Amino acid sequence: MEQRQLGDTDLFSSSIGFGTWEMSTTQYGHIDVQEASVAVNSAIDHGITLFDTAEVYGPYQSEELLAKALGDKRKDIVLVSKVGFQYDENGKSIGRNSQYDHVIERLEGCLQRLKTDFLDLLLIHWPDHDTPFEESIRALEKLKQDGKIRHYGVSNFTPEMMDECENFGHLAANQVGYHMFDRRMESKVLPYCLDKNIGFMAYGTLGFGLLSGAFTSETKFGEGDWRSSGNAFRLPLFQEEEFAKELKVVERLKAIAKRYDKSVAQMAIAWTLGHPAVSVGLVGVRNEWELKENVAAVEWKLNTEIREEIDAIFAEENVPTHVNTEQAI
Repeated sequence: MEQRQLGDTDLFSSSIGFGTWEMSTTQYGHIDVQEASVAVNSAIDHGITLFDTAEVYGPYQSEELLAKALGDKRKDIVLVSKVGFQYDENGKSIGRNSQYDHVIERLEGCLQRLKTDFLDLLLIHWPDHDTPFEESIRALEKLKQDGKIRHYGVSNFTPEMMDECENFGHLAANQVGYHMFDRRMESKVLPYCLDKNIGFMAYGTLGFGLLSGAFTSETKFGEGDWRSSGNAFRLPLFQEEEFAKELKVVERLKAIAKRYDKSVAQMAIAWTLGHPAVSVGLVGVRNEWELKENVAAVEWKLNTEIREEIDAIFAEENVPTHVNTEQAI
């Protein structure tokens, strides 16, 4: 498995990271927990060394399931989690909170659930507009000094926000959504991370399932699936009209991939990993079959001709890539 450096840190990760949002059965529909646990161990055997989770996945469920699956293999991986939300008495998220004491407190919960003494990387999940970034970075610096985390970063932050954070410390990474249907990061965030040598962790590499090749016009999302709202991070990706057009694009992408004896999912992963700023592409894995297919995508380097052909399909089907759209955070 190809290894990439995360920004200018001493962290090196497999180019594919194991995303665990899908291990939250309350937010991503039904999954087979046992199969997902088997996939975690198999991922390590196949060279995947970075596992990404967050306290809000569930909440807490993803961290707990990951810890159980990892067991004594924790020492062999780069472990990433995220904090920055507050919860009511029923465990429901009720808003963002990245205040100093809250960050310190929530990290302790992450460590307990993940059954580890430290995290390799801790991220502020979303910007808290009611708390100065200086305060959040001060908490992260404290955790680093205390040996509770090795490095820290942010998720879903703009260049302006990262600039402010850099006044008070140094970010190892920014984790933001990036895939063929959502190229908003290409205009500012990706160039910024490349220029400042900040690692870029791409989530949603398979378009939250759109680029898996498994969806059809009959696909419906259940009540427990966040995609049932029709929106994906302020984009109407799963609304009926947009979804129908996107499926046409995927069918045409399948034809390109087939010429190379690859799947559309492998093409999507290769496409994301091909950007020079991307340190790691996070992919959700539910079973061992998906794992093997995803790993096989790493060696495929898309040339300019393939990328231009992909862009032409989006244009011909009148499906936007949102590259010039600002992300509302």
